[in-house]
Amino acid sequence: MKKGIHPENYRLVAFKDMSNDEIFICRSTAETKDTIEYEGQEYPLIKMEISSTSHPFYTGKVKLVDTAGRVDKFMNKYKKFAKN
Repeated sequence: MKKGIHPENYRLVAFKDMSNDEIFICRSTAETKDTIEYEGQEYPLIKMEISSTSHPFYTGKVKLVDTAGRVDKFMNKYKKFAKN
């Protein structure tokens, strides 16, 4: 491993899947201003839209995740090209 290129500031961070409220603790260098109390301790919080607890590949369930209305934006943008 090369010296001087890897971060030194690893710490325990809580990652929260916002689609199903699952939380897991992992070491990370990711910066955040949010915190959460989990199992009696306070951790920096990283919010995620999807994780292995909610991803269809791992759960076997198909679920539509439409963040910020991407499908609607696409449909509105290309509506003028639709054949009537």
